[in-house]
Amino acid sequence: MPAPADEKIPVLDLAPEIDALWPELSAAFERVMRSGTFILGPEAEAFEREVAGYLGVAHAVGVNSGTDALVLALRALGIGPGDEVITTPFSFFATAESISTVGATPVFADVDEATFNLDPAAVEAAITVRTRAIMPVHLYGRPAPMTRLVEIAERHGLALVEDCAQSFGARYAGDCAGCHGAQCDAEIRARLAGRQTGTMGAVGAFSFFPSKNLGAFGDAGLLATDDARIAADARMLRAHGSRRKYHNETLGYNTRLDALQAALLRVKLPHVDGWNAGRRAAAMRYSALLTGIEGLVAPEVSEGHVFHQYTVRIPGGRRDAVQAALAVEGIATMVYYPVPQDVLPVYADRYTPQPVSARLATEVLSLPIWPTIPESTHARVAEALRNALA
Repeated sequence: MPAPADEKIPVLDLAPEIDALWPELSAAFERVMRSGTFILGPEAEAFEREVAGYLGVAHAVGVNSGTDALVLALRALGIGPGDEVITTPFSFFATAESISTVGATPVFADVDEATFNLDPAAVEAAITVRTRAIMPVHLYGRPAPMTRLVEIAERHGLALVEDCAQSFGARYAGDCAGCHGAQCDAEIRARLAGRQTGTMGAVGAFSFFPSKNLGAFGDAGLLATDDARIAADARMLRAHGSRRKYHNETLGYNTRLDALQAALLRVKLPHVDGWNAGRRAAAMRYSALLTGIEGLVAPEVSEGHVFHQYTVRIPGGRRDAVQAALAVEGIATMVYYPVPQDVLPVYADRYTPQPVSARLATEVLSLPIWPTIPESTHARVAEALRNALA
């Protein structure tokens, strides 16, 4: 139902999907409670099989969070002290944090302003003799320019670790946006076209944080790979470095998927494509309503994009004032991300800021979006934006 004109509009409303699935969610909850198995077990194993089938990969390893999935991916690839991993500065800190956590060094390459994703030319320029991997982020649900990134990785003998925290269900369409006319390898493009994000590199790492396109009811994550050794090592690392209980082989982690989260995610998984279609429809309605608003740059509705966020750009130093004006109208928005990773306090002036990322951090504003967002809400947000920018 449309919200009254004076009702506050949240950035995300999970109530419609929870209400629609309540009987199934309640049954799954009761099933786990009565089973007496609360960590891993049959529910987690079933979820791993179902996700692997959905993604089209050989192995899926359930863990406690998307951050842990990235850490385990790097550890399973043997990446550690003395190694460098190239990634984007324009992402949540978990991306760089995972690299630093394993003792490697994050190296930041700038992004393309139109797609918010890694610029392949900047990636190639950042490669050194110590580079071991590239970690693209499919930001806001838009697949990164994987044709060029796979070609660069293969040519330099580097691993690709995909950060898919925001892109569950997104498919790569061979989109070369952000490559600025650089020649793409036709064979690689054909090989990757239609593939799910998280299945084009050595490993894909997914987050099921509650706000994600496929969200749990707490923390949860997953690592996806076609490599049996990587999967086996990840399973070992998630359980204190042991393949067999009380026979620990290495220093690992306690990052096992909860059976309850797995059971609830199993209920939601069959609906994710429909929800993503709803997000794309919402993005298209936004783009139509926002056309012609001076001082605002709307994102492209590109093929395969699942719109975890619908993020506009407001140049000219006006973003914060516009956000405040929307808040007065009862419209919640978010800034993802106000501080690029390369200038966070944790890295204390170790890096020279990347100019595109630094500028985007002053311009981006994510508008309310969820699969069943009412058209009346779109209209109210668009009108408020138009008035704030007038």
